[in-house]
Amino acid sequence: MKNTKAILKVPGTMEIRDAEYPTPKDDEVLIKVEYVGICGSDIHGFESGPFIPPKDPNQEIGLGHECAGTVVEVGPKVKNFKKGDRVCIEPGVPCGKCRFCLEGKYNICPNVDFMATQPNYRGALTNYLCHPESFVYHLPDNMSIMEGALVEPASVGIHAAMTANVKPGHKVAILGAGCIGLMTLQGCKIMGCNDIIVVDVIDKRLDMAKKLGASQTINGKGDTVSKIKEIFGELGADVVFETAGSPITAKQTQDIVMRGGKIMIVGTIPGETPINFLKINREVTIQTVFRYANRYPVTISAISSGRFDVTSMVTHQFEYKDVQKAFEDSVNCKNEIIKSVIKID
Repeated sequence: MKNTKAILKVPGTMEIRDAEYPTPKDDEVLIKVEYVGICGSDIHGFESGPFIPPKDPNQEIGLGHECAGTVVEVGPKVKNFKKGDRVCIEPGVPCGKCRFCLEGKYNICPNVDFMATQPNYRGALTNYLCHPESFVYHLPDNMSIMEGALVEPASVGIHAAMTANVKPGHKVAILGAGCIGLMTLQGCKIMGCNDIIVVDVIDKRLDMAKKLGASQTINGKGDTVSKIKEIFGELGADVVFETAGSPITAKQTQDIVMRGGKIMIVGTIPGETPINFLKINREVTIQTVFRYANRYPVTISAISSGRFDVTSMVTHQFEYKDVQKAFEDSVNCKNEIIKSVIKID
């Protein structure tokens, strides 16, 4: 069978090339990829190259890590999958031996092989790929394969909410209503929290936040801190999620969080963010969140039960042959696009 892959030729240019048809190893599943979501890290890679550039300047760089498809072949030691199974994958394969893996925190394994980044920069934008059985998941019959591709970003939101230990009755502020902000919103809803303010500067995103269950939305072009405190009261929020990946919103978190509350940094924030620790020296917790660990099963359950809506977030679909346009539009139409997916034909 023929296989191809979309490669970042240079920043700003994608190219579809012929690729070797993969053969699964003993413990691997061969998957025909059908949908791939475009992540913010993919857009950054398209514009500027990977966050962590390869040491070898000739390294081939693939993009995409949110994917799902159908099993076409399995290795001889694979027990839980067969040809025809509909699946999604967890794109990071940890070493399984380091302290962090053994503690169950494999998402911070220093030797993880995560798709579209170091060490192999293997992207999901391809017709066929192999993946270890341990990180492949069945899709329930009532979930579409497109929904399966979005389990990955949804797991980020659920991991953020669960790590923050969000509870019913908590007052939550989410700064940023891009894909991950909206996934975090739904993660908080799953945890039983209903008092959630979402902040962004793009009205289309705020409209989507309302649709997905935000109790209030705020356009961040004004005085965000004052508006949040008008709603929540002078004490502020129990939990503040920064999902925009901006030093500006990261700095605002310290003025929004209440005493004894939590600041959860979910976004990837470049540069330095000044923190006035005198403002938060009343037992405020600051925590970063990195991807997810052990969250795929609960995320798949939440989506298949109808409690977590990823479909509504998909505002744009592109054909695989139009991968260049898909990334150009993702860069140039940020006010219109909430979530894009590429359909692999």
